[in-house]
Amino acid sequence: MRARDIMSTPVTTVRPRTGVKEAAALLATNGFTALPVVDDNERIIGIVTEADLVRDRIPRDARALCHPGVTTTAVPVTTTVGEVMTSPVVGMGPGTDVALLATALLEARHRSMPIVDGGRLVGIVTRRDIVRVIARDDATIAKDVRHRLDIYGGESRWQVAVHDGVVTIGDDFDDETDRHVATVLAESVPGVLRATAFAAHEEDDR
Repeated sequence: MRARDIMSTPVTTVRPRTGVKEAAALLATNGFTALPVVDDNERIIGIVTEADLVRDRIPRDARALCHPGVTTTAVPVTTTVGEVMTSPVVGMGPGTDVALLATALLEARHRSMPIVDGGRLVGIVTRRDIVRVIARDDATIAKDVRHRLDIYGGESRWQVAVHDGVVTIGDDFDDETDRHVATVLAESVPGVLRATAFAAHEEDDR
């Protein structure tokens, strides 16, 4: 399974000149955790996250100043995304294995990964996207696996069963090469944990 299989596209982006309030509204309204920042050629130059917008922007409650010993500092006045964004930003290609992408997100403690092709932003993958993959039900997975196998080897050739994301494939023909390809195709389907293919007559002998 590759990043292109689960990424969201097109991506909602902002420019460095976008106002902080506008970016905050986009995050709040759409339930995003981050927005890629691109230049006028759609090349990614940074990312602005919830943390970037929240950091040092919330003033102390003025009522707290009534108590002795309580002090406050001025909140920096920042008006554009370019002033608060994280830059440079790490991106991965559309062909990146989702397992590697997930590891990168966890190790960096990031919630999203921009997907870039030659520096141009083509998509984004979030932790939530990966969770959706894990949550896919077996019936939906089986349907997608059958569709890919029908394209490759013809309809009604394959028997597909899925249990908790583990796929077993029965092949009406006894072709080891085709079974290998069928396994690779099945394991590229979002939500598949593992796939095994066998000649259908092997099942009959069990």
